[in-house]
Amino acid sequence: MTRQALTLVSHLLCPYVQRAAIALNEKDVPFERVVIDLANKPQWFLDISPLGKVPLLKVQRPDGSEAVLFESNVICEYLEETQPGARLHPEDPLTRAEHRAWMEFGSAILADLWGYETTQDAAVFEQKRLALIAKFGRVEAALGEGPYFAGRSFSLVDAVFAPVFRYFEVFDAISDSHVFDALPKVDAWRKALAARPSVRNAVVPEYPQHLMEFLQRHQAHLLTLAA
Repeated sequence: MTRQALTLVSHLLCPYVQRAAIALNEKDVPFERVVIDLANKPQWFLDISPLGKVPLLKVQRPDGSEAVLFESNVICEYLEETQPGARLHPEDPLTRAEHRAWMEFGSAILADLWGYETTQDAAVFEQKRLALIAKFGRVEAALGEGPYFAGRSFSLVDAVFAPVFRYFEVFDAISDSHVFDALPKVDAWRKALAARPSVRNAVVPEYPQHLMEFLQRHQAHLLTLAA
């Protein structure tokens, strides 16, 4: 276990970046954060990002050279394997594999969430809302007593879902989605995550304003539902 110089290349809204930031915060690992504009990607970023996406984690090797990791789950797994601090994966291999599967499920939810927040079409919006309810229903069935996914222990599954739930703090202030009405365990889980310092500190204080500006740029149907 070594303390390496780490730089997290970020975007202000990206939920995948937030996963890595939460993991770093949970482990109390110092890191530098560099924010870029994905609508105007700098050349240095394109030169080191194979997919042109964030997050990237720049890791200084012992010899002074630099490695660049991409894909949020890969970054989180690397942090779990190399950094001291709280363990964010279960020790049991089968349980750990189950957690990894639920992390992928969180990414599937984000795919529906993208349509929900960007569509200008009322029918597509409702379709995505119902898809979100169905997927969160699957999560409801998997949850135990809480407060976190694995009970009292915060895990990488929590780091994946916390940015998903953060969206709804803004969305439901515009118009109540009723997504969580019949999902008491998910609702309690999202509230517990929202109160955790690592989750709060994964974004800038102006996050709600930035998200509203994003919705306005996309002329989102969601905005037409405001009271």
